[in-house]
Amino acid sequence: MNTLHIIGGGMAGSEAAWQAAQAGIQVVLHEMRPQVATFAHRTGDFAEMVCSNSFRSDDDEQNAVGLLHWEMRAARGLIMEMASAHKLPAGGALAVDRDPFARAVTDRLKSHPLISTSYEEITELPTSGHWIIATGPLTSPALAEAIRKATGAEALAFFDAIAPIVYADTIDMGLAWEQSRYDKGETEEEQKAYINCPMTKPEYEAFIDALLAADKTTFHEGETAGYFDGCLPIEVMAERGRETLRHGPMKPVGLTNAHKPDEKAYAVVQLRRDNKLGTLYNIVGFQTKMKYGAQTAVFKLIPGLQDASFARLGGIHRNTFINSPTLLDDQMRLKSHPHIRFAGQITGVEGYVESAAMGLLAGRMAAAEIKGETLPPPPPETAMGALITHITGGAEAKTFQPMNVNFGLFPPIDAKGGRRGRAVRYKAYTDRAKEAFSAWLAS
Repeated sequence: MNTLHIIGGGMAGSEAAWQAAQAGIQVVLHEMRPQVATFAHRTGDFAEMVCSNSFRSDDDEQNAVGLLHWEMRAARGLIMEMASAHKLPAGGALAVDRDPFARAVTDRLKSHPLISTSYEEITELPTSGHWIIATGPLTSPALAEAIRKATGAEALAFFDAIAPIVYADTIDMGLAWEQSRYDKGETEEEQKAYINCPMTKPEYEAFIDALLAADKTTFHEGETAGYFDGCLPIEVMAERGRETLRHGPMKPVGLTNAHKPDEKAYAVVQLRRDNKLGTLYNIVGFQTKMKYGAQTAVFKLIPGLQDASFARLGGIHRNTFINSPTLLDDQMRLKSHPHIRFAGQITGVEGYVESAAMGLLAGRMAAAEIKGETLPPPPPETAMGALITHITGGAEAKTFQPMNVNFGLFPPIDAKGGRRGRAVRYKAYTDRAKEAFSAWLAS
């Protein structure tokens, strides 16, 4: 009864296990991989990164996810520690060398004296003990069905897409060049963290035509879930308007073509380093549901990628999440089965960092409960507090959809003294959050 069982060794499960063990609690981490595979995972390592290798902005004064990074570091989070240890140049973003990162997380968890691992698929909800379900968006069908039966609520779902990865030595650097947008980064390496492929207007129009005409994955009858707006397939964006991509992942602003500095590109495709060796690059924002053959033909229309070879093509999969505002209390416990907590992306947060943050809270809350204590959620003025408030009652249950952390989830800043500029307002949000989170940690 004093052991915490965690189902799922992704970002949330790994962080939850670490936090609880660091609090002196015995933990069993249950993971079905590699015995039971998923569509997207390639290994049996914990915290394997699938869709992207980016933790997004690391700016903790002007960006909500950067603030979340700060809070997780302040709470001695394993995921952020390992991400920092395996970071790659990415301008103002925190990009991670994904395979060494996952291996390092796995090694730290397996070497912890209070953590043991069990490799098997859990297909039923446990009836007693202390449990955290952190199975993520690719929860096994059997467990998802058990959750549905226990809650009497249909699991919500949306479709998520994966971007392709290119071998760096097949990119034509006679056409492409290295530069971070607006030259962001403190070092020259960071300022050249991205590879940029420019397009003229005719090249862009031809690309859009091919993209719209390409063969796409079709879904089974009855699969009506929508897409998460923060991770739309590029062809879905193109269907919303021919210029949409030029104002999204292909925007040409903040970049100067090293080969033709006086010529402004009509659109630019960016690639971000995917491993420390610099041998792999992923195409930023190019999640896709195109079939494999179509992907190769369409992506080779991009100047600089005409001879590209792909280490991985894009794909699309169904993500599962629960209606947390209806089902969970403010301790992340299932109201109908309070010995079970949920954490991570299955709760309706979106993103690696957000998932890990909810694992951090679930692990700490479960550890406190096992000790006979109660850990209150962080204040809603903090990034973690804003997220847990959103998923456990702040969101409208009828329209609940996955959400990245953003300042719109925070209580408004007092605007006395006139209209504030965005930079000043965001700094006020982060200053307030850091003070509140530090006080929560100290208590």
